[in-house]
Amino acid sequence: MKRVVLTDEAPRPIGPYSQATVAGGLIFCSGQVGIDPSSNKLVTTSIADETRQVLENLRAVVAEAGGSLENAVRATVYLTSLDYFKEMNDVYKQYFPKDPPARATVEVPKLALGARVEIDLIVSRK
Repeated sequence: MKRVVLTDEAPRPIGPYSQATVAGGLIFCSGQVGIDPSSNKLVTTSIADETRQVLENLRAVVAEAGGSLENAVRATVYLTSLDYFKEMNDVYKQYFPKDPPARATVEVPKLALGARVEIDLIVSRK
């Protein structure tokens, strides 16, 4: 059995998907881009600011699902250029300072809404 997660503290889905689903003790978070939920606009000031917004969105979704980022077990980071890798990592490590989740980082040609970074997570609720 699964439970769909939806919070106003993160951007509404832009397609037919949930912000996250909870099943089997895990929270499966859909990819988040750096949309500020209060303005519904993409943060474009810097890749650091965009990454920070992505992770704040994920924090809100995970909290709504009854979890915490410290229990993240898997992440996938999508970047439109690996030139952003260091700047993204500098922000990322602030959110996962101890025992970070397993992760893959891949370069992609485009992301939705012109975003430069997107991150999805799997989080244990235990």
